[in-house]
Amino acid sequence: MKKVFTAKDIAELKLSGGSLPPDAILTPSAKEALSGGPQKTASAAANAGGESSSVVGRKEYTIPVKEYKWTPGGDPKTPQELEKFFFSPKIQELKKLIVDLGRRSYGKNYNDGNGGNFSVRVGDNIVLCTPTMISKGSMSADDMCLVDMDGNQLAGRRKRTSEVLAHLAIMKRQPMCKACCHAHPPHATAFAISGKTPPRCVNPETEIFIGQVGLADYGTPGTQKMADAVGECGVDHDCVFMVNHGVMTWAADIETAFWKMENVEAHCFTSMLAFQIGGPRKFSEKDARELVKIRDAMGMVNQENLKECGLCDSADEVRGCVCASKPPAQAPSAGYDCEAEKLVSKITNMIISELNK
Repeated sequence: MKKVFTAKDIAELKLSGGSLPPDAILTPSAKEALSGGPQKTASAAANAGGESSSVVGRKEYTIPVKEYKWTPGGDPKTPQELEKFFFSPKIQELKKLIVDLGRRSYGKNYNDGNGGNFSVRVGDNIVLCTPTMISKGSMSADDMCLVDMDGNQLAGRRKRTSEVLAHLAIMKRQPMCKACCHAHPPHATAFAISGKTPPRCVNPETEIFIGQVGLADYGTPGTQKMADAVGECGVDHDCVFMVNHGVMTWAADIETAFWKMENVEAHCFTSMLAFQIGGPRKFSEKDARELVKIRDAMGMVNQENLKECGLCDSADEVRGCVCASKPPAQAPSAGYDCEAEKLVSKITNMIISELNK
């Protein structure tokens, strides 16, 4: 009687050095395992429900690659090609991931009302993004949109978000940027509307995954002015605080971009608490440079050549690394106390009077 061989059987044969009978019947996964190398065989066996010695106790471990990969020059062009691409299995899975991230973001109070948006570059000239006027906590895969790199909508039943222009502005300027996350997490946004960034050299994880936060000058949301300000700032910064607006993070994949949003929000929250009990205690610039090595090894954007900010500012106040040619404009009356000024003037005159005696 002929025997049916599964992927698990093939894996066991390879491990034992046995041979396959000439009349063996192979399942599809067994055929794949037979044609692949040891690594592929082990994977097929695992998928078939079996165990393999290359999975348990192996000396090398892998980190899943989450970045969406496309074939350069292979963008769909015709309406039929675009529709097929838009509903392809890979894009459908990506839509589901964005929906999940939207719910997680909304659940963390990062997106009030219909605020915030997500985007993923899926071709030379194609980007998947969230629509306008929708709560990130109630999106579905059918709500997603396709746009080109100029923001023109290619597919989707809903209108794309106007703020995708800022995402595209970073992607055009920084080839490492393949996905963007925009949100309004309360503590990080508090720094942003104050025109400040959180302290450096106090949190190892933040130094590695975020580095120096950039400040982009204010622009009306959804306008090209805002997009250009964020785009210029995003070239050298994984995380951009949009002054008087919110936060933008980017990465090679959308989940990592969201992780960076979580990281900077947690850092801003704990920094605020630290300021209330005496201020954060900084580690040395030497220690910080050790973290820079880790950051470089992980393929993060290199910030070593930033002229406007060092690793560890010596000043006690929180300062920002402003990407524009001048710092964000401050209202003339910001921080002005009329009675206090009168008192200072009176005391100053008294001191001068005493000195003149």
